[in-house]
Amino acid sequence: MKKYFFFDIDGTLTDIHTGRMVPSALETLRKLEAAGHFTAIATGRAYYKTVAAAEEAGIRNFVANGGAALVLDGKLVRNAPLDREKALTIIHEADELGYGILVAINDSIDVVMRDHRFLEQFGERREKTNYIYRPDMEFDDLTDIYKIYISIPESEEHRLQNLNLLGHIRMGADYFWYQHDSKDQGIRDMMEWLGADIKDVVVFGDGENDMVMFRKEWTSIAMGNGYPALLEMADYVTDAAEDDGIRNACLHYGWITE
Repeated sequence: MKKYFFFDIDGTLTDIHTGRMVPSALETLRKLEAAGHFTAIATGRAYYKTVAAAEEAGIRNFVANGGAALVLDGKLVRNAPLDREKALTIIHEADELGYGILVAINDSIDVVMRDHRFLEQFGERREKTNYIYRPDMEFDDLTDIYKIYISIPESEEHRLQNLNLLGHIRMGADYFWYQHDSKDQGIRDMMEWLGADIKDVVVFGDGENDMVMFRKEWTSIAMGNGYPALLEMADYVTDAAEDDGIRNACLHYGWITE
């Protein structure tokens, strides 16, 4: 029976220690495809960031931008921005409270800022970012909003009444950002495009942000190096990525042979 595989990138397809693709994982992808299965990436990364990883893995299908971007057979089907009204509500509140704000108005390394508060309060982001200073910018004139970065310390999050209006991620003590957080819906949408049954979906993941795509409607496999709560949600826990976890899980289920 044909299965539809969706793989997270970091710590799943790649060795979390080196950031490199795991050779046995790439070999397994080719075996799955040769057996007639569908392979795809499912990631929170922006579309522009996912393209390179997909090319390296030799995968032509992916769900990116936290579920909002779909690529089928190498072609971008959609890439939706955040809900505009909710995004503006969040931006205005943070602005009134005096926190620095960066806004990504397209899917790229570009962010726009009306002042330098973010850089003054936090500094530059570790990821490559192109900061565009637009002092006359009116937030309400922005058409598309893909991400919002706010330089608010974790200890002050309680000040934001609209904190949970959209999905957000914090990977440091001094700032966090809003982005789509619905990889599960992106997978459902892709399966609808394909006209396939969601019960034939298989997802592989390792991180806290993968919990959203571990659903009972399909098969969920956690890497052995995974987030503890994710391991509890999994239908099967395989080995760590660098210990051939993807290959071993596929052998376990009989989706590939030695």
